[in-house]
Amino acid sequence: MKVAYFGTYERDYPRNRQVISCLRGAGVDVTEVHAPVWEGTHTRWNAGVGAALRLAGAEVRLLGRRVPNVDAIVVGYPGHLDLTAAKRAAKGRPVVFNPLVSLADTFVHDRARFRARSLPARALELLDRHAFGAADLVVADTSAQASFFTQLADTPVGVCFVGAEDELFTPGWRMHEPFTVLFVGKLIPLHGLDVVLEAARIAPELSFRVVGSGQLGALLERRPPNVEHVPWVDYERLPDELHRAGCALGIFGTSPKAARVIPNKAFQALACATPLVTADTPAARELLVDGDSALLVPPGDPAALADAVRTLAGDAELAERLSRGGRAAYEQRASESALGPRWRDMIGRLL
Repeated sequence: MKVAYFGTYERDYPRNRQVISCLRGAGVDVTEVHAPVWEGTHTRWNAGVGAALRLAGAEVRLLGRRVPNVDAIVVGYPGHLDLTAAKRAAKGRPVVFNPLVSLADTFVHDRARFRARSLPARALELLDRHAFGAADLVVADTSAQASFFTQLADTPVGVCFVGAEDELFTPGWRMHEPFTVLFVGKLIPLHGLDVVLEAARIAPELSFRVVGSGQLGALLERRPPNVEHVPWVDYERLPDELHRAGCALGIFGTSPKAARVIPNKAFQALACATPLVTADTPAARELLVDGDSALLVPPGDPAALADAVRTLAGDAELAERLSRGGRAAYEQRASESALGPRWRDMIGRLL
């Protein structure tokens, strides 16, 4: 099977890197047809004249690109604006869309960048529906997310976990002193930074390390003294961070989207065999078992999160069990060897 991975997708974004790696590992010949827009920036999808001009130029180039002899085209993330060019390039061949998110859901309901029913919100909703409707198959990262995506168009929706790059995120965790609670993220509402900081206030005897920057970064100006903030770590260094941490944190937001997704960082922690603490959501329950492969706590509950990390810090046997169980869950259902054949089979059924 031959496919073209197509569009303005961000090459370094984990979802894209991992899907391409999974397909190649499953024996699929992948050719990249790429028009760069987002590379070299840390703030994706920022509005502005410069970004708009880069994107418009990239779309024009894609409309003129010839795709080699392939069986199907996969449009990567972020690629909502790429579907017109992809359909033109496909010439009747199947087009698979790997959107990761709904733009309206992300920027209106989750990040509150725009008011509901405002002109920008309606434009994003129309863009979602156009992109999803233009594809022959949309791939969601969880079944909970797939149920939401089916409301946007009549296009069939498949499911494939995000996973992590196996060559980079490898087992290597062991208990270190002092016990450090690691939070890695973009500091967006989905991740629940406010919950993490309040949990740190409740458990002042524990060290918390926050790696990242973003929309809610101002909250860190009032962080408690047991919270260290590192604005940026090179992606290739994240496994080292995970291997040294006492445990890793997932997401704790209370939005509907937070209940439907398992973030990259959760899979990366599991791949590194780092004990994971994350919110107890329908999406998390698709992969994780509380007390076996992760500790699951109620979303938006800093007291429960503080209790969970305190328990882990004082129970080495539990930490080791979660390390083994999390890695086993990853290997069985979210590793590249598990996800590659799933991607290949989903595309194969369209041919």
